Order: sequence, then C-alpha cells, then structure tokens
Amino acid sequence: MYGIPDSVIDGVLERQGRLHSLTELTGERCALVVVDMQNYFMKPGFQAEIPAARSIVPAIDAAARSTREHGGTVVWIQTASDGADSDWSWLHSLYTPGRSERRLIELAEGSEGFALWHELQPLPQDLHIIKRRYSAFIQGSSNLEQELRRRGIDTVLIAGTATNVCCESTARDAMMLNFKTVMLADANATTTEEIHAQALANFMLYFGDVMSVAEMQGLFAAAREPA
Repeated sequence: MYGIPDSVIDGVLERQGRLHSLTELTGERCALVVVDMQNYFMKPGFQAEIPAARSIVPAIDAAARSTREHGGTVVWIQTASDGADSDWSWLHSLYTPGRSERRLIELAEGSEGFALWHELQPLPQDLHIIKRRYSAFIQGSSNLEQELRRRGIDTVLIAGTATNVCCESTARDAMMLNFKTVMLADANATTTEEIHAQALANFMLYFGDVMSVAEMQGLFAAAREPA
C-alpha cells in the first residue's frame, strides 16, 4: 500500500488499532495544503526539477475540487527565495556557490521559477501563501498557521513536492501544532519512488495519516452520510 512496508503497517495497527487515524473528514474544518508546485520544481531546465511532480497534477486538481465541494479551503504554497531565504546561511552552505545563486534568482518572488505550474487549476477563492523555509509552519516561514486558525481549520491534507522535503517538513510541523494531518500518497512526489515511500512510511509510523485522494474523498462522503 503506497509502497509502505508491511512492517510499518503492522506498527501502525499495533499503535492505534486501525490503519487510518481519521474515520471521516468534515469539509469546512479541512485545508488542502499544496506545497511548491512551482516551475522551479517542475519545469525542465530548472535545477530542482522533479519530473514525477508533473504526474501528480491530476490528483492534486481532483483533491482540490473535492475539498472545495465539501466546504474546505485550498491553499497554494509557494516558496520564495528572496527575503528571509537570502539570510538562511546554513541552507546555502549546502549548495555550491553556483547552485546557491541560481536558487536565489530562480525562486525570487515574481520570477518564472516562482510561478505555479500552468496545468494546475487554482480558483479565486483559494488561499495563496508564500513561505521562506522548507516547512510552511515553522516560525518566520509564513502566516499559514494564523490563516488556518482564523478559518477554524483543524485538519490539514498535504500534497505537492517534494514528499520528503517541504511536504514532509510542513506535515510534521502541522502535527506538532496539533492539526490532524494527512499526507496524500498519490498527490505527493519526489525524486524516486523509494524516497517517496520512505517519507510516507516514516510519517505514517510516527506523525499522522497517509491515504490516497480516493480515500480522502471517501472520508468526505462519510461525514455527509446520515447518522
């Protein structure tokens, strides 16, 4: 399931007595948080291109439609390298000087790399948030937490790229802030299937839930069924 080893599934079942921690999703209390589906991470020619991210666009658009239909909030997160990122000295020590300079230029707000991938389908009522760290929730990164709290949201559904970097970082911090947190397996992508599965397995074992978009849609429907 999702490439997650049976040993991890067994560990989840032992810990909580069932595979999924959530049995239904109340739409108006949910936010689909779509992380970094930007040209810098998706378009050929950019240094951080993740080809698999292009393949999850239909799943993200389907998740967004379902979230809106059930009264939830869709949030498009975009990383910007200007501002706080230019002072993130430790990050840039992990790059060669040339790659660091490209990141600063190609992810600057308003640049081509900063823009959302053209096949995505954001709508006017959706929320757009700029972040400046891997996690959208860490202090100094963005105002995402405040925006979600203001809307009465207590459940966060994570999609986007890269599964094991910004998506997982955002999802972990959401859980630490006491949001019910789900990573959508087929709406996340990273550089290899192995790394993708490892990130999902670790999150499911210790931090929150992992499910497919179809399973998410089923939980939305379950919440609307008469008692």
